[in-house]
Amino acid sequence: MIRVLVVEDDFRVARVHAEFTERVAGFQVVGTAHSAAEARDLIVSCHPDLVLLDNYLPDCAGIALLADLDVDVIMLTAAADAASVRAALSAGALNYLVKPFTAEQLADRLSAYARYHARLSPTGGQVGQDEIDRAMRLLHEGDSPGAPKGQSAVTSRLVQDALRSADGPRSAAEIAAELGIARATAQRYLAGLAQDGKARMTLRYGASGRPEHQYETSGT
Repeated sequence: MIRVLVVEDDFRVARVHAEFTERVAGFQVVGTAHSAAEARDLIVSCHPDLVLLDNYLPDCAGIALLADLDVDVIMLTAAADAASVRAALSAGALNYLVKPFTAEQLADRLSAYARYHARLSPTGGQVGQDEIDRAMRLLHEGDSPGAPKGQSAVTSRLVQDALRSADGPRSAAEIAAELGIARATAQRYLAGLAQDGKARMTLRYGASGRPEHQYETSGT
């Protein structure tokens, strides 16, 4: 079981990231921190294998914290400028995922990390160059997931046209009802459009506190 610490200043977003992580087999969230100071304390007490780290923390930039950590880190942040990405990778981040993202996008990266972690176990011995190369390929297997099964260019265009004609962000359920397709199908195509940069995804929180993915055209 891979032990995960979620570091995120927004309590609701931290809960969402923890829920996304717990859905992935082999991962256990052992704590959530909302500041750099709290993260340091929990790393000492919880001994996580992996930290999911936001950059915008109230007491210290996540990238500055990253440079001091002796634990694997994946950045989950809205910081999408090239300087932040370069700084995070230079400081040792294993991967970088820009908010907002889907549960599937995070799951892809976590699953790839699990394979990398198994290949280069902290308790393992000497490894050859072939093993190192294989581990590095495994680490980024989830960065560019393929198209959903059964994807149709016609359906993709219909979903994209529905977003363009909408007067605001739409959920998968709303797109499904409008086009007469299954919600799960609409969700797959919307996620694919977001992955390709043809749609933007945001989160809407309802009365229950559980977020709903909403999509709108990106104008591309």
